[in-house]
Amino acid sequence: MSAGTFPAGADGRTGDTRKRRRVAGQSGHVGWLFLAPNLVGFLSFTLLPLLTAIAIAFTSWNVVSGYAGITFVGLANFAEALGDGALWGAVGRTLLYASIGVSASMMGGLGLALLLNRDIAGRTLLRVLFFLPHVVTSVAIGLVWLLLLNPDSGPVNAGLRALGADTPPDWLVSQTWGLPSLVMIAVWSAVGYNAVIYLSALQAVPVDLYEAAAIDGAGAFRRFTTVTWPALMPTTTFLAITMTIGQSQGFGLIAFLTQGGPGESTTTLSYYMYQQGFQFYRFGYAAAVGMISFVGVLLLTAFFWRFQKGRGLYT
Repeated sequence: MSAGTFPAGADGRTGDTRKRRRVAGQSGHVGWLFLAPNLVGFLSFTLLPLLTAIAIAFTSWNVVSGYAGITFVGLANFAEALGDGALWGAVGRTLLYASIGVSASMMGGLGLALLLNRDIAGRTLLRVLFFLPHVVTSVAIGLVWLLLLNPDSGPVNAGLRALGADTPPDWLVSQTWGLPSLVMIAVWSAVGYNAVIYLSALQAVPVDLYEAAAIDGAGAFRRFTTVTWPALMPTTTFLAITMTIGQSQGFGLIAFLTQGGPGESTTTLSYYMYQQGFQFYRFGYAAAVGMISFVGVLLLTAFFWRFQKGRGLYT
């Protein structure tokens, strides 16, 4: 046997290596085929619009004049935004709307999850019922609450009058109660979703940890603070980030129920951007406001992520 032919066929290793490489290459192509639909969707409906919005933020464009009406203005839109009192008023209302809505829905969801985690009758049905508002459209939710909170004929005010309230709130048509009403509706629609997410996390906590804590003499509250809450920290961070993003971008309920009013009492940042872009046709300024909102949400997300580092059960 010649020296030149021995290594090529030794134990068939060269042929096996080539075969593995060929199979790996074919698997890689198949993987890209599976990724292609999602990748095309991301490029078409996320990345491209984002890059376009960034470019428009540095222009003045009323869209009516077409592409020929696009004028580069540099940082003028951002400079105007820094001195726009209406914008910062919308930012304040957005922070209030998101902070109260997110914290209340998460606390309510956690409490509900702790109850549903027990062995109670009809637990599965209750989970479905509490989760239903999350899958219902915002228009349907708004329509139901519009009827419930009607100042004259709504059952909520009827019940308050039966309890002795002479002048119940005007709810959605009041500058005082408009934003609290939206917060209440947002909390109601999000509690069930948070409960289901928390419930899945609770059921993943090892039972051994609770047994060890009980043996050490820990009571219910102590077990919650040392086992349950640290185990839920990653889930809490996930919900805090996603819910804050969702609440700060909330638009459907506001557009359907209050249209930013009465006055500007329910004009949040997302609705303010809509007004600037689609009512006043200031697309460049609206895009600049959107970029400011994006940076704010990004910083808030980084804060949440940094805050939870090292506080979880497994970190």
